[in-house]
Amino acid sequence: MLPAYVLLDLETTGATPLVDRITEIALIRFENGQEVSRWQTLVNPETAIPPFIQRLTGIDDGMVATAPRFREVAGELLNHLEGAVLCAHNVRFDHGFLKNEFKRIGIDLRQKVLCTVKLSRKLYPQHRSHSLDSIIERHSLQCGARHRAMGDVVALVDFLRAAEAELGPVVIAQAARELLKGHTLPSGIDASILDDIPEGPGVYLFYGDNQLPLYIGKSINIRSRVLSHFSGDHASTKEMRISQEVKHIEWIETAGEFSALMLESRLVKERQPIYNRRLRRERQLCSWRLAASHDARPLLTLVREEEIDPPELGQLFGTFRSKRQAVEVLRQIAENHALCPKVLGLESGKGPCFSHQLRKCKGVCAGKEAAELHYLRLQQALAAHRMKTWPYPGKIGIHERNPLTGQSQLHVFEHWCALGSVDDEASLHSLASSKTSLMFDLDTYKLLLRELAKASANIKCLVTGTTMVA
Repeated sequence: MLPAYVLLDLETTGATPLVDRITEIALIRFENGQEVSRWQTLVNPETAIPPFIQRLTGIDDGMVATAPRFREVAGELLNHLEGAVLCAHNVRFDHGFLKNEFKRIGIDLRQKVLCTVKLSRKLYPQHRSHSLDSIIERHSLQCGARHRAMGDVVALVDFLRAAEAELGPVVIAQAARELLKGHTLPSGIDASILDDIPEGPGVYLFYGDNQLPLYIGKSINIRSRVLSHFSGDHASTKEMRISQEVKHIEWIETAGEFSALMLESRLVKERQPIYNRRLRRERQLCSWRLAASHDARPLLTLVREEEIDPPELGQLFGTFRSKRQAVEVLRQIAENHALCPKVLGLESGKGPCFSHQLRKCKGVCAGKEAAELHYLRLQQALAAHRMKTWPYPGKIGIHERNPLTGQSQLHVFEHWCALGSVDDEASLHSLASSKTSLMFDLDTYKLLLRELAKASANIKCLVTGTTMVA
């Protein structure tokens, strides 16, 4: 498959590399298609193994009590990995644990990796699931020690052999090389920086020759997204220009995707990168405000973003990027529903409107339709464009936690406005009790709408006046 690669599997005390530890390591090293070494060891995690993990793996506290600690086997493990590509099923998991274990003993692990889940997807795109259990069933493999490190490594060896027999060694090798395909970085950027870019969610910033960013992006996998900019297969002229102009890369890890989306939106507005046209505020938001009474004239008033009072958002209709767009949409609504352009404020002058003369208005402007009925019809016609009323009695917090890093963030909102983000409950109480002026932002409104639609129905109060959405 590759000149030198190591198939590896770990058993651990849990799923979080930052706090959980390794309990077993197994690997088989191949060079030029031949197995050259096979190694396995239990590892003392220096912490208790949870009961459900003991039931899953069969490894209990007694089995690892006299096993070597990671620092005692680290040298031998490095010898097996030297000069080889680390291959594992969901390699991000195993690589993350190894990097954290080596970091604890002062070693910065830098290893090329290949995910056999991605390899299976590439070789067998017709199948939906590429879990190890699915692969074992699909290829009728025998695995006598599932969820033990060496048992799972042997299953991967059998999978590769089965795929090679079915598809041929050339296809397997080509697929592996494509997954490992290098990326051409702009001149001036040290390639070693790629080893430091995290694989979790967050925001990345590309800089050119000055301190203003060229582009700000977000991803649930910062490393993968950054590398995609330098793949050489650019989908647009903008992508090509960005890759050519970058001189420096920075990133900010977040607790999850929502945190990354919120941070990206804020940073783009603050720093105005030249290649982020979509999120930059180049035009002001417009919305129609409906009068409280059917007798008011006009019934609709165009308000701009700075005039919006967030608590009254339920009385606004539509989110338009310009006055022209707002007027065009309202004219179409009036025509579709036989509403009066003059009463709506789209036409000036005295007497009946021009649409009434064309029999496209039911005549509220000529006394032929009751103002109350016209007002009700207008409300119905605008219903699909109505902005959402804030559904909570006060502030809410949306919480995210990154299981791989342990990072936790809580974002506080009121009337669709972001009040700030905190990392702990003490800061939350301070933010929740503070008086903050509400500034409406359309992007925040849309992000929050989507997130609340996905959020758990289990809502509980954390502090007075603040609701927590898990």
